Amino acid sequence: MQKGTIGVTTENIFPIIKKFLYSDHEIFLRELISNGVDAVQKLKALASSGEYKNETGDLKVSVTFDKDKGIITVSDNGIGMTQEEVDKYINQIAFSSAGEFLDKYKDQISNIIGHFGLGFYSSFMVAKKVEIQTLSYKEGAEAVKWNCDGTPEYQIAKGKRKERGTDIILYLDDDSKDYAEEFKLRELINKYCKFLPVPVEFGKDKKVINNTNPLWTRKPSELKEEDYSNFYRELYPMQKDPLFYIHLNVDYPFNLTGILYFPKIKDKLEISRNKIQLYCNQVFVTDSVENIVPDFLTLLHGVIDSPDIPLNVSRSYLQSDQNVKKISSHITKKVADRLEEIFKNDRKGLEEKWDNLKLFIEYGMLSEEKFYERAEKFALLKNTDNKYFSYEEYLTAIESSQKDMNGKLVYLYATGKEDQYSYIDSAKNRGYDVLLFDSQLDAHFVNLLESKFKDSSFVRVDSDHIDKLIKKQELEKPHLTENEIEDISNLFEAVLPEEAHYSFVIENHDDRDGALLITRSEFMRRYREMSALSGGMNFYGSLPESYTVTVNYNHPLVKRVLEQKSEKLNTEIFKLEERLIEPSEKLKAIKEKIGDKKEDSVDTEIRDEKNELEKAVERIRSERKELLKGFGKENDLVRELADLALLANGLLKGEDLNNFIKRSLSLIK
Repeated sequence: MQKGTIGVTTENIFPIIKKFLYSDHEIFLRELISNGVDAVQKLKALASSGEYKNETGDLKVSVTFDKDKGIITVSDNGIGMTQEEVDKYINQIAFSSAGEFLDKYKDQISNIIGHFGLGFYSSFMVAKKVEIQTLSYKEGAEAVKWNCDGTPEYQIAKGKRKERGTDIILYLDDDSKDYAEEFKLRELINKYCKFLPVPVEFGKDKKVINNTNPLWTRKPSELKEEDYSNFYRELYPMQKDPLFYIHLNVDYPFNLTGILYFPKIKDKLEISRNKIQLYCNQVFVTDSVENIVPDFLTLLHGVIDSPDIPLNVSRSYLQSDQNVKKISSHITKKVADRLEEIFKNDRKGLEEKWDNLKLFIEYGMLSEEKFYERAEKFALLKNTDNKYFSYEEYLTAIESSQKDMNGKLVYLYATGKEDQYSYIDSAKNRGYDVLLFDSQLDAHFVNLLESKFKDSSFVRVDSDHIDKLIKKQELEKPHLTENEIEDISNLFEAVLPEEAHYSFVIENHDDRDGALLITRSEFMRRYREMSALSGGMNFYGSLPESYTVTVNYNHPLVKRVLEQKSEKLNTEIFKLEERLIEPSEKLKAIKEKIGDKKEDSVDTEIRDEKNELEKAVERIRSERKELLKGFGKENDLVRELADLALLANGLLKGEDLNNFIKRSLSLIK
């Protein structure tokens, strides 16, 4: 028997392995099975070259366990090891100072394992003792036994293995014995070793539980659509079928294979991002690929396999590695190529898939300038009649009709066909077209398109009267005094919800248009929506709701309201106006006397008189305002017109909606 100390200049390498080198203890199984696969692959290579002339038999890796004793065994029938090789590959850990080593690589601690041959030593994260039984393929080789109890001391003796290959036997720590459960082992093998290129046997029936020839390793010319669908179900058993796929196959300037699927993401950015699985030579690495593909591509599902990305990768490594950056750019290009190909060769198919693709493509165009440059060639716009247009096609469709008086092209859009039906209808009655922007990214996406489209603006169809959204000429305003404008505003404001702020505009519109129109500023609404989407309420999001109320002075019902107002209130209004004459004239005279003088240089007596007169004028104006509000609240027609405008915006609810229905029925009688 040979005894010795593992070749590292440190008191004990094992606590360092446990504490620093591996953040995820379960990958010990991946490392050991991968080593077994390597041993089998090496034997295959020797047999192919003629260097190994004996029968190879059924090459495989097997995992067995003894739950009661807490033992896991990983076996292979690959090349095995001689005693000299055990001493070289197991006893000599390839660095001299653990302390210096950890300092040097502290920022990429998970990336160093493969570089320093530490895969085997991951077993000591879960085992209190590890034993190796091995027999080399070489003629005349003798079986070797190696064991170590988690200290730098090891023992080498004659082994008992009769056939070529290696057994790694783990005697688990008390706190790691759950790894010897069948369910746990099966779960880990399925996670890390599902697509290894060598059969992996597991369980009492020694069943092969991995797919050694996964779809991405095969040539696209050999495959059918059905194969890609079946493989997707193998990867994601509970998911709906994808829209389509991209088969990646690159051997220069880097090696990359894989299959990416476009999932259906119509409803929301649910956006389970950990659906792309990264492999290195069919060994699972991670499903967190944010630093390998652009952010918007993390919405895809599928597999990427590249030997140019090492098994144990750190975030800092991925951010700086040039191969990773090239891979990221290539995948973006391949995705754009595939979408453009569908646009050119299967336009109908793209339109059918668009509602499920739109969110993904918008996200890409918003986050990646290069992707926008490609996507503007195949991206579609959908209108409220469910017709689809490329950007160029839509420009041609509207440029003759939707330019305003200043030559600016106006893109009208709605966020819901039902909610904004009356506004869409008004636009169509003018011969305009309305786009449908109904995804959760559209508040941001509209801003992007507005910045990209020359001499154009995007306005939501319910953000103002249609004749003001696309102003063909200056609108004629009714000839009203300041008092008349204020009276109309006050009587309608009286019946509107109190929690919001209203700005009133009195205009002449077609008498076929509504009597009252309630709109929200395009600017304020857009920023509110973006604020809500980003998860916070910024300055705009914290402001109270603000609406513009357009009163159509030409409308017969507005005329009737004003006639009723005159009949009921003219006498009282006349009295208030008479009372207002004297204080107003005195106030005017005092202001002329004061002129441009500063407040503190005006005589106190004059200043006091001015203040009293201002209060008197304000009291009379307040009486007039309350008089108009009282009339508005009591007048069924005023309430009816206001409620109709609120109803068109989805703002009439609860008791107010119930009262509106009852009032409408009584007015019909």
